[in-house]
Amino acid sequence: MLYLFKELFDKEELRGGRFGIEREALRVKEDGKLATTDHPYVFGNKLLHPYITTDFSESQPELITPAFQTTREAYSFLNALYDIVALEIGDEYLWPQSMPCDIPDEQYIPIAKYSDSKECKIAREYREKLFKKYGGKKQLISGIHYNFSFDEALFEKLYRHQKPSISYKLFKDDLYLKVARNYLRYRWLLIYLTGAAPIIHTSYTRECTKKLVPIQEDSFSNKGAVSYRNGECGYKNHTDLFPDYTSVESYIASIEDFVKENMIQSHKELYTQIRPKAKDNKNLLSSLKNEGIQYIEIRSIDINPFEKSGMSMEDLEFTHVFMLYLLLKEETDYLDWQREALFNQKLISKNGLESIMLKKDGKSKDRSEWMLDILAQMNNMSQVLGLEWEALIDTFVEKALDVTKTCAYKITKKVEKEGYLVAHIQLAKAYKQEAYANRYKLEGYEDFELSTQILMKEAIKIGISIEVLDRSDNFIALSKGDKTEYVKQATKTSKDSYITMLMMENKTVTKKILDKNNVCVPKGIEVNATQNLGFVACKYANKPLVVKPKSTNFGIGISIFPEGASEEDIIYALEIAFKHDDTILIEEFAEGKEYRFLVIGDEVAGILHRVPANVKGDGHHTIRELVAIKNQDFLRGKGYKTPLEKIELDTSSELFLKQKGIGFDDIPKVSEVVYLRENSNISTGGDSIDYTESIPDKFKKIAVQAAKAVEAKFCGVDMMLEDYQSEASNYSIIEINFNPAIHIHSFPYQGKERNIARSVLQVLELI
Repeated sequence: MLYLFKELFDKEELRGGRFGIEREALRVKEDGKLATTDHPYVFGNKLLHPYITTDFSESQPELITPAFQTTREAYSFLNALYDIVALEIGDEYLWPQSMPCDIPDEQYIPIAKYSDSKECKIAREYREKLFKKYGGKKQLISGIHYNFSFDEALFEKLYRHQKPSISYKLFKDDLYLKVARNYLRYRWLLIYLTGAAPIIHTSYTRECTKKLVPIQEDSFSNKGAVSYRNGECGYKNHTDLFPDYTSVESYIASIEDFVKENMIQSHKELYTQIRPKAKDNKNLLSSLKNEGIQYIEIRSIDINPFEKSGMSMEDLEFTHVFMLYLLLKEETDYLDWQREALFNQKLISKNGLESIMLKKDGKSKDRSEWMLDILAQMNNMSQVLGLEWEALIDTFVEKALDVTKTCAYKITKKVEKEGYLVAHIQLAKAYKQEAYANRYKLEGYEDFELSTQILMKEAIKIGISIEVLDRSDNFIALSKGDKTEYVKQATKTSKDSYITMLMMENKTVTKKILDKNNVCVPKGIEVNATQNLGFVACKYANKPLVVKPKSTNFGIGISIFPEGASEEDIIYALEIAFKHDDTILIEEFAEGKEYRFLVIGDEVAGILHRVPANVKGDGHHTIRELVAIKNQDFLRGKGYKTPLEKIELDTSSELFLKQKGIGFDDIPKVSEVVYLRENSNISTGGDSIDYTESIPDKFKKIAVQAAKAVEAKFCGVDMMLEDYQSEASNYSIIEINFNPAIHIHSFPYQGKERNIARSVLQVLELI
């Protein structure tokens, strides 16, 4: 079959597929004890949340990625889910290990709570029966479930080539069942290579710890242990059950027999290492029968304690390689293969790091020799098919040759040195700190504008499904139940009409509408390129004024002269502005400081004072050099993908500095603050300072009044205030901006961070 695949498929077809990950975890306190608090309310309905739910226990969050077309996307999304959950559990942590933390007696383990709906009652009753049958402690074992399907086009092409006498559905079922059978035969290999649960805490079941030796005062193990989760002390059926994987019909029949014989309640209680999955997994058996196998779920992978998300990119990619190998691998005709495979699983889990003999078709086989043989076959597969996986496979060959490179060995040594609870809590704390550092971005979507990332992250947190429609355009769909909202760049939505956007874009129209609604705006004139610029400049020379394009946003092309300017400089400012629009506004300069009021719906969600781009002198570096140094801050970037923008030295800043009698190559004194422009847009490198609680409600109402005047649900109202603390202060609204950035309010340079995204979702009626 290997050379048939070489003939039929290219690298991209063979490396394609759909990849999803489910990661269970335990919420723990700082001392390593199980947190018995409720699942955070912010995540909403456990049964309906597409990404964050609970497993058996209220203390056991489960993170679920969608199915992606690449392993990298699935990996990044899992990391993003980790960040979201880690930051919403207060002073608790996510336990980075499959085997449980310090857990209480059975009666104190909280079973997942649900509402009073029929579906919720069924979910609760099912867990109560499991608790009674297996006990609560084993239910707290957590792991990684890897969901995988081959590229559908691969199976379709193979079907057309082979022209079998059976239907396409049966053909595909047979291929997935072959993978399932081979997986069970060779799962011991994956357990050895990804096993990371070789230690048990003293609070775990006595029946397991009494057979082991202490490796620290708080934990037990045995020589060569790889994964207690996959061994005798793991979570498994009381009786070893062997479904019939010959066909979907025989698989269904065997499960129905197990239920009839009272061995399990339903298919969900069949704890096999691999599960064929269907289109409708709530009605698994009937869906498998009618629509066939849609993907397979691998259940052998332990949580990797050295990875924040619980699974490394390397392990994720290797499992993909392993799936293709299993599809191509010819099967043996050994009849008792399931019992033999279970024997190998148990032995590798308990003593895999030792020199052991496994069973292969009824004969003994050295673990290392067999492992290297399989990896060599995988390497050959990669070479023949041009898959370019050889380097990846070689890293796992190293683990086969040297047990000290395995995760099981590394975590054992760490626990021997530090103790079970301390070692894992240190890791959990580091991962939580990393999550906090990532709080303003959504991993895997860093190419999006930051405001869009923040909105998507909040949507994921509260259980709103996201779909990327156009990545380069920051265009997404947000869905909750039957409702879908389309959003571009976080605040372009169906709630604002096209004419509303046009009104805000045209600053002349905006001013006229605000003036009609008794909102104070600065006086001014329009200038176009056909006019005599010298005459205009002469009229406004030495008067405080602002020159700006009529229809631009983000402070582009604006020159501000609070102390007036010469005719020459006004003409230069007009020339700068004409690069961005055919019509220019000259307005009187409004006294005071500028504040951005973010209006969402009928409320002000945040207020910022935006300090113009600036540098602080050190007596040694030029302004140009100080800008370069300040731009090295990791919070600064380009294209609105970070909380702050990099400072650019352009013609506007050159003109502004000229008014001060300085240039880019001058050296400021020690601690001297040099402003690089008058306008304070964050987009031009300014600093954002939150003033939401400091400014009187009077001005918030004026901002909302201005937004309503142009019928805007989302806008940024730029207001000049002479005294922000006084209701008697003079004010003037100089602009209303459509598509306002929310990231500058969510993560200001100084002041309180605000959940602006939630306000957006509320106006969209998705909450």
